[in-house]
Amino acid sequence: QVQLVESGGGLVQPGGSLKLSCAASGSIFSVYHMGWYRQPPGKQRELVAVIATGGRTNYEDSVKGRFTISRDNAKNTLYLQMNSLNPEDTAVYYCNTSPSFLSWGQGTQVTVSS
Repeated sequence: QVQLVESGGGLVQPGGSLKLSCAASGSIFSVYHMGWYRQPPGKQRELVAVIATGGRTNYEDSVKGRFTISRDNAKNTLYLQMNSLNPEDTAVYYCNTSPSFLSWGQGTQVTVSS
């Protein structure tokens, strides 16, 4: 099965930026819609951004205008550019298909704090 490995998280101050990466072990981006999900502390995992096979993107309302999802099919890598981060964005971030059916990776922790 395809493995997913997220990276790029860290500690950032409010208003800062981070770019997350998700490396897939197989060529799936041209076959499946892909999404970035996050799980805030003590809450359920939620879908925040989707990129369709054709390239159309969609975002959860709270991240619209701040987050940008993209992909590099040749590198089998999915990205999430996050700008204007605020403490409510603190979460473990994961990538998966949309809807999700692959095994979840370990995720990458994003902490927004001063």
